[in-house]
Amino acid sequence: MVNLLMFEFLHFRVADFIDILLVAVILYELYSLLKGTTALKIFWGIATIFLFYLFASLLHLDLMTKLLSQVMSVGVIALIVVFQPEIRSFLLFLGNRKFFKIINGQLIRKDNPQDFVEDIDSIVRACKRMSGTLTGALIVIARDNPLDEYIKTGEKIDARVSRELIENIFFKNSPLHDGAVIIKNHRIDAARCILPVSRTEDISSDLGLRHRSAIGISTMTDALVIVVSEQTGYISVCDEGKLSRNVSPLVLKQILTEDFLVIEKTKGSDK
Repeated sequence: MVNLLMFEFLHFRVADFIDILLVAVILYELYSLLKGTTALKIFWGIATIFLFYLFASLLHLDLMTKLLSQVMSVGVIALIVVFQPEIRSFLLFLGNRKFFKIINGQLIRKDNPQDFVEDIDSIVRACKRMSGTLTGALIVIARDNPLDEYIKTGEKIDARVSRELIENIFFKNSPLHDGAVIIKNHRIDAARCILPVSRTEDISSDLGLRHRSAIGISTMTDALVIVVSEQTGYISVCDEGKLSRNVSPLVLKQILTEDFLVIEKTKGSDK
């Protein structure tokens, strides 16, 4: 066996290294996507079977190799059914990577940075006031992904971004306060939108549906999400599935300013 391993090592090529590196990257991204979900246990089971298959092939255990190859070939169909949500999330995850945005020429924003100044000011002031009154809110800001499938689940608004409108939408007695507001192309595109809820098990138990929805949509798309907690009034920002909790209005403004490449000096505190 040692001689066999030495033989394989001596014939190790640069292409083999690239092959191993690419597989390692894919496996890491899969693990990151499935981490904290029940699907991760199934993933480890599949990985174990595959390692047994490689081991049997290396030692030329023909019967075991044939048996495992049959299990794996038949199991592909079952995996597509079992992992359908995860496969969809993974493909969306790959499609949102900066590598593909560079290819599509979408990495550099073509918008005039100053166009975002009023939007940012309105969003920050609304979040600050809603935080003070313990008004729950879920605001999704579209980037490159159009979010059309989520916009269709809500009520079309198509209005200018303003503090007053955002507050009225999330007012507790408003018929539109449940669900999310989606902002796209400097407009409040829709309200009461339904978002995918993250099924990750390692999310803190004190986080409610709004925060789980924020993690879900920011994982599956490149959207930036703002959450105002109805219980604590805390403002949270979620990007790429990572939640930053209890950020101040000033920090929120800085995050939005940096994200939209707006260069401006802070002119006093928000009123």
